[in-house]
Amino acid sequence: MRSRGFISRMAAALGMSAVAMLAVSGERAVQAGEDATGAASHFVLLSLDLPEHGMIHRRQLYYRCGGENVSPMLEWHNPPAGTQSFALLMHDPDAPGSQGFWHWIVYDIPATVSSLPAGAGDAHKGLMPAGAIQGRSDFGVVGYGGPCPPPGSPHRYVFRLYALPVAHLNVPPDATGTIIAAYAEASALGTTQLISLYGR
Repeated sequence: MRSRGFISRMAAALGMSAVAMLAVSGERAVQAGEDATGAASHFVLLSLDLPEHGMIHRRQLYYRCGGENVSPMLEWHNPPAGTQSFALLMHDPDAPGSQGFWHWIVYDIPATVSSLPAGAGDAHKGLMPAGAIQGRSDFGVVGYGGPCPPPGSPHRYVFRLYALPVAHLNVPPDATGTIIAAYAEASALGTTQLISLYGR
């Protein structure tokens, strides 16, 4: 297992670039791939539960903001050739502090998986695919933690999916969202994302 010193250096070297990549205001990022016929296709992340660039529904909000804290259903298509696993991170780049706020961290999602059902972020429900690992959010618990920003302007919530060339991301169990994002950014074959909003 890597030492805490090595992990800290990785976070310093790569963490801020990972956060910067997530702090976007433009359209969905896509990575070109190829379909079975060799024609160009796009790696894309979709959700019936998330209005892109619209307000997140109450069901997905954190409890103390009057929500049910249910993670959204997600599906994705056309990952790049060579993908062996996926990592999914939900990040609020508008939260106070230089690193923003990590709401949901999932990695080692098998390459054979192309969707997550609503509620999969609840670590007690057993809805995650076999082999997938959920990290600890900045709420301090493993699993999904919905939006609940301080009063003010709406925050952006970036759901970013990484297609990775390895089956296991090989980060320690206590790795922060910043560290996991740094590892994923460093090796990703492609990325795609959805951005939704919430303010109060």
